[in-house]
Formats: sequence, structure tokens, C-alpha cells
Amino acid sequence: MYWTWDLRMLATDRRTRLLELVQQQGFASLPDLAAVLRVSESTIRRDLAHLEKQGETKRTHGGAFYSGPSPQLAHFQNRQEAQWDEKKTIAHTAASMINDGDTLLLDGGSTTYELAQLLANRPIQVVTNSLPVANLFSASADVELVVIGGYVLPRSGAIHGPYADEMLQSLRVHKAVLSAAGVDSTGIYNSNHMLASTQRAMVDASDEVILLADSSKFGRRSLACICELDQIDHVVADQKLDPTWQKQLTELDVKLVLAPLETPLKTPLDAQPIATN
Repeated sequence: MYWTWDLRMLATDRRTRLLELVQQQGFASLPDLAAVLRVSESTIRRDLAHLEKQGETKRTHGGAFYSGPSPQLAHFQNRQEAQWDEKKTIAHTAASMINDGDTLLLDGGSTTYELAQLLANRPIQVVTNSLPVANLFSASADVELVVIGGYVLPRSGAIHGPYADEMLQSLRVHKAVLSAAGVDSTGIYNSNHMLASTQRAMVDASDEVILLADSSKFGRRSLACICELDQIDHVVADQKLDPTWQKQLTELDVKLVLAPLETPLKTPLDAQPIATN
């Protein structure tokens, strides 16, 4: 009995350490995990299967991606509770709007990070100014990753500033997926002026702009305007969005997509693209 209990305790400690390794790296291979933890790859597979059932990792390509809560940065931590269910449903809906082969610009928002987790195994090209998003994609064999250079905001890991803006001016992508601190009738806003400038450069570099914003963001204005509402092609929001806002977006010819009330039970491998023309 005591021997069985000790084994359970060892398994719990090992899985905790395994999860920490995957979370820190975004992706970790079976051989690396087995070497660090000094166990067999079959043991690692069983541990990963256990963690996958809990929604914390996703096995793929000889290793595992982290699929749990967002990184331990202030920008993400402060938003873990507020509208988190809405953010997840918005991310799942947005994933269905991405086609295999797309080139995407992804910014550093918490909802955008949720979307990135769903795209980790899709054959796409990703350009991002987010260190957490870049870390998530860095070991994916399917994703071609480009990271924007510049100054880093410590609280979010978002890259911004004149170097980032200059690099974005030389790029062209199919879709830019953005977040915002606030949305009102005059446009979409962020709380950091330099970051808003980089997001404006993202808008200019894209053929199509998709805004991910939960209903709490509407009717709010922040420090710096990113762009006017009519520069947004799609808004993905949750079902709580006020009908007045739904009408206003429609009148501006912005395509509004309301995410379902419950998050679909999909994994990154299950996510399907929309049909191409």
C-alpha cells in the first residue's frame, strides 16, 4: 500500500515537472522530456495522455504542445478570469475563418493567444509581434514563423516601436488578427501609444483585418486609436454583444460573427479551415 502511494506521488511530481517543461518551451519532444526526467519515452507518452485529458497539453509530431492557460505574464494573468469563456469561444470561431496556406499577422492579445493554440498544427505562415505566440509556434513543423523585431513590453511580451513598424511596412499578408483594449464609434483602441502604432502598421500590411473582441470591450475608449471601425473587415465577438453595437457594425459593412455560447470540443488537430473560393 505504501509502495503504491509512493509511486502515485512520484507520478504526480513527474507530471508537474513535465507540464512545466512543455509550458516553458511551448513544444517539447519525447526524447528531450525523457532525458530531462530520466524515464522512458513510453512513460512520457502515458503522462502526456493524462495531461491531454486535462486539457493542458496536446500530443503531436513526437512531442507535445502546451494547450493550458495563457502565459504567466501580467497582461495574461490579469485577464485569466474576466470574460475567459467568451475569449475561448471567440478563438474557436476565429480558427474556422483561417484557411490552410494563409499568411497571418497575429498580435499579442490574450484572445489572439487562445487562437494561436488552435492553429499550432495548421500549415500556415505566421508573422507575429508577440513573444508568447512566437514561442508557441517555434517548434511546429507545419507553421512557417516570422517574428517582428523591436522593443518588448515586459508585461505582455509584445514587440513594438519604430523597428517593428519599419519591418511591417515591407510585408504583405492575407489576414491580420488583432485585439483591442476598447472599441467605440470612432474606432478601436489600445492603451499603449507605440503598440497602437505597430498595430496600425499591421492593418496597413494586410488584405483583410479580423478583430477579436469580447463584448466588454465595446463602448470603451483607451489612450491610442489603432484604426477606424470601417477599416475592420470582420469582428468576432460573443453572444453578449449589445444589439445596438451589432446594428452599428452591420451599417458600417463590417462582417460581424457572434461566437456560440459554448466552446466547441475541438483540438488544434480537429480545427478545420473554411472552404476556399
